[in-house]
Amino acid sequence: MHLPPSIHRPDHRAFGVFLSALLCSGLACAQASYRIATEGTYRPWSFKDEQGALQGWDVDIARALCERMKAQCEIVAQDWDGIIPGLMARKYDMIVASMAITDQRRQRVDFSDKYKDTVSRFVARKGTPQDVSPAALKGKAIGVQRGSIQANYLSQNYREADLKFYDTPQAAELDLVAGRVEYILGNMVTYYVGFMKTTDAKNFDFVGPDLKGGLLGDGNGIAVRKGDAELLAKVNAALAAIRADGTYDRITAKYFPFKLM
Repeated sequence: MHLPPSIHRPDHRAFGVFLSALLCSGLACAQASYRIATEGTYRPWSFKDEQGALQGWDVDIARALCERMKAQCEIVAQDWDGIIPGLMARKYDMIVASMAITDQRRQRVDFSDKYKDTVSRFVARKGTPQDVSPAALKGKAIGVQRGSIQANYLSQNYREADLKFYDTPQAAELDLVAGRVEYILGNMVTYYVGFMKTTDAKNFDFVGPDLKGGLLGDGNGIAVRKGDAELLAKVNAALAAIRADGTYDRITAKYFPFKLM
């Protein structure tokens, strides 16, 4: 007596579905869950609204990535100067905070594909000479956020200037308006949509050329722990997806009247 083919010859596809269902009946197939750090005081990239909830371009990008990765995510604020140590200490799984990709940082973390460009500029009182070379700014008081690429750039190149380091970009801006520093250096887009739109900035303007590359980085990336190739691949795939379907451009248009890449 011969058995029907469907009985004596196993259906490998059906068996695969059965095996997947069996494995996913436990915790092994639970939805991926990630903790994401952002800076939280860096409007419009990341900031807290009146209810204390995190908002901003980076926060929206992080949420879009989590949706594409089909992951549950918690987004937390972390002081900038401790943001990489926190990642290395496993306080969170990735950093979505407009972090510039630099050789120095690559020694400590792995970066995703670039997800926006970065240009740095000096800001000073209107009428200030356009020469912002290290020689021209010798002895000048310059404000900058500590732990930033701009802080590293100044520390390396403007050693004869009077450098003042601040916890947030806004603190440096306040000291510029108060006259306690003569220049500030930071992200041009941040200044353009933030400080330069305020009444406090009416007597101030950009000075000197666009600054980018080298110590100022090769654009911005999402940071994960060294060697976390699986998560990095998921992030890069999600980035490609939100760029391809228009989500990235829609988020950008919500905050800026121009493209970031």
